Amino acid sequence: MADQPTPDLSGPNAGAASYREQPSRAGDFPPPGEVRFRSINRLGLWTLYMKEVRRFFKVQTQTIWAPAVTTLLYLMIFTLALGGGGRIVLGVPFATFVAPGLIAMGMINNSFANSSFGLLVGKIQGTIIDYLMPPISNAELILALVAAAVTRAILVGLAVAAAMAFWPGVNLTVHHPWAVIWFGLMGSILLALIGVLTSLWAEKFDHNAAITNFVITPMSMLSGTFYVISNLSPTFQTISRFNPIFYVISGFRFGFLGQSDIGTTNEAVLHGAIGLGVLNLVLWVAIYYIFQSGWKLKA
Repeated sequence: MADQPTPDLSGPNAGAASYREQPSRAGDFPPPGEVRFRSINRLGLWTLYMKEVRRFFKVQTQTIWAPAVTTLLYLMIFTLALGGGGRIVLGVPFATFVAPGLIAMGMINNSFANSSFGLLVGKIQGTIIDYLMPPISNAELILALVAAAVTRAILVGLAVAAAMAFWPGVNLTVHHPWAVIWFGLMGSILLALIGVLTSLWAEKFDHNAAITNFVITPMSMLSGTFYVISNLSPTFQTISRFNPIFYVISGFRFGFLGQSDIGTTNEAVLHGAIGLGVLNLVLWVAIYYIFQSGWKLKA
């Protein structure tokens, strides 16, 4: 091996010369102020996810069981009010018709409630730094928030379904498992993403309540949960088809009954399934770039 030249260490630039001759490790560290993530921070992602899950699970009476009881009250009231006289809808008793929609509605409402709370509380209490400082990427932060909201939605859905299984006149036989899983997950993810977006925009609890009362609740109630849209006028049928929650409810119902407002075959329902997936992807990308910009998160 040829001898390497010896650097001049006698002049005023001796330190610089010595440094230049050493193997460079500059690539191992990003420039000051530049965040660089080389791989998925699994531990950080799991930690934030479990933090959000434990937050709602500590008050599970309020976050899981109370929504389940409220949904059962909806079933009782609407069954008595509209299901009397053995009313048949889509070829099944009214209680069986409305039950899947109520399960889906309970899931998506609680998914929104969970994801719209964490960041907002952090902004109000001044603890938002706990979300922004840990060494996790924006994509991992969004994933943890959405996954925790979906977890709560699934727990609420299971609690409601378990109670409805013993309800007189309700038959929850699953005809298309893929539709139950897909529309349940896509609906929960959709409302979780909307919740994250709401928590980014909101600056106080009144803003969150406004979105809940004037956007989410009307969209849920007017989504065909308690009726088929064929009973509406053509104008309102068209309006209903622009409501994404309509496809969540109808697709979830199709999984149980084998028929719905959006079709009675897998091919007919598939368009709604793809549409929800694309909508969620678009929302995810939009929220990611909002996080990147620091809008209403960083000074």
